Amino acid sequence: MEKETIPTCVDCGTQNCKYKDRTYPDFCPTENLKEEDRQWALERYDEGRNREIMIASAEVEYEGYCQWTRVQEIMEFARKIGAHRIGIANCIGLIREARIFARILRANGFEAYSVICKVAGQPKTSMGIPAQCESIGAAMCNPILQARLLNEAHTDLNVVIGLCVGHDSLFYKYSDAYVTTLVTKDRVTGNNPTVVLYTADSYYRKKFFGGK
Repeated sequence: MEKETIPTCVDCGTQNCKYKDRTYPDFCPTENLKEEDRQWALERYDEGRNREIMIASAEVEYEGYCQWTRVQEIMEFARKIGAHRIGIANCIGLIREARIFARILRANGFEAYSVICKVAGQPKTSMGIPAQCESIGAAMCNPILQARLLNEAHTDLNVVIGLCVGHDSLFYKYSDAYVTTLVTKDRVTGNNPTVVLYTADSYYRKKFFGGK
């Protein structure tokens, strides 16, 4: 017996939360929102620099809409929040991309401080990672140490370049500075993971949906 799917925002066709001239579906989180949840979220924007970050983000989106690349958006955002020292948490497999990004940052008046994923060269097996995983490299990725070293460097904003799935999660958790992502690693698609979404109904249909 197939488990019933609970509809959420991906199942909505109206997007009335954006357009305001349509009808919310019955399952809509906005339509069923508890006032205490709305207020809780709004109050969080008054914590730390959250409101400043939101305003700067909205301004960058508006000013560079369909004009600025992600690299330029990051630099403009950094300027707006007064971030000068930019931390780079990068995968060793994307060291070339990280070097280019650092060069661009420095050419535009920023200080770039990078910590690579394999920092400290800790053996994978020392952490209980199965030995067979060392066949693609004996040293473990160390996103928590990446975050700590960037914290100690007092970076103003950290940028992720290609950390592995899950490793990025740990980096986000332990970074003191706000984090944004420049590159999402996907070894199969040349770091363009949305390709499989665009082709999910054609080339990747059998792989993801079993030929349905």
